[in-house]
Amino acid sequence: MKLLLSLLLIWLTTTSALAFDRQHTAFDTLLKKHVYWDSTGVASKVDYAGFQQDWPQLKTYLDELSAVKRVAFDRWSKPTRLAFLINAYNAFTIQLILSGYPDIASIKDLGSLFSSPWSKKFFVLFGKRRSLDNIEHDMIRVPGAYDDPRIHFSVVCASIGCPGLRNEAFTGSQLDQQLEDSLRRFLADHSRNRYDSQQKSLYVSKLFDWYADDFAGGFRGHESVLSFLRDYADTLAANPTEREEILNEKVGVDFLNYDWSLNKYVP
Repeated sequence: MKLLLSLLLIWLTTTSALAFDRQHTAFDTLLKKHVYWDSTGVASKVDYAGFQQDWPQLKTYLDELSAVKRVAFDRWSKPTRLAFLINAYNAFTIQLILSGYPDIASIKDLGSLFSSPWSKKFFVLFGKRRSLDNIEHDMIRVPGAYDDPRIHFSVVCASIGCPGLRNEAFTGSQLDQQLEDSLRRFLADHSRNRYDSQQKSLYVSKLFDWYADDFAGGFRGHESVLSFLRDYADTLAANPTEREEILNEKVGVDFLNYDWSLNKYVP
């Protein structure tokens, strides 16, 4: 009897794992339709009105995310698991925005005096009511799980100050390339990250301040925010001289104000 139950559990787990589309095709289609890169390709805007019109398709995808069992998820490869969590964060963020759209100017409008919008438990994942904070901090950022600070340029908080939401879903097979591309696009936006050769200082997004420990956590051998940014001197610098100054780490790091305005696309 115990053997039969074990075999049944394995069968149910395998069936659940195979049933979910790990290419996230439905979400990919919606992102391609409703997310627009700017002319320079470093920032994107989201057509939330378009997502509202396609709510049935988005709702179907969200339900599919919620239906995945934790035991099935745990059997996937590490890149496939992280891609799933990033897509879930971004998709549920869109759902949260739609709950107040068009009567909001910022995701912060969906919070209250006593709780942030990120702490709201408004969806189900792995059988429990969850918040966006649960995905980011308790699943993605938890030490030892993925330990990749590039996720901060891939989970998007629906704001102008955020890195651009990609117009494609993340997948396990392309994850490393997508994480790197999202980071480089963000750093190439000199309204949010730039080097001032006069001041000998890098002026970068507040993300690097809020999550400084992640960037100094040993990823690729880095032990500080400046050490991490050094790898991207070619993107941050305007010329070879500036590049050498950044590479030699003879620069300071200052943090720019964060723009929480909604990243909405207006035709």
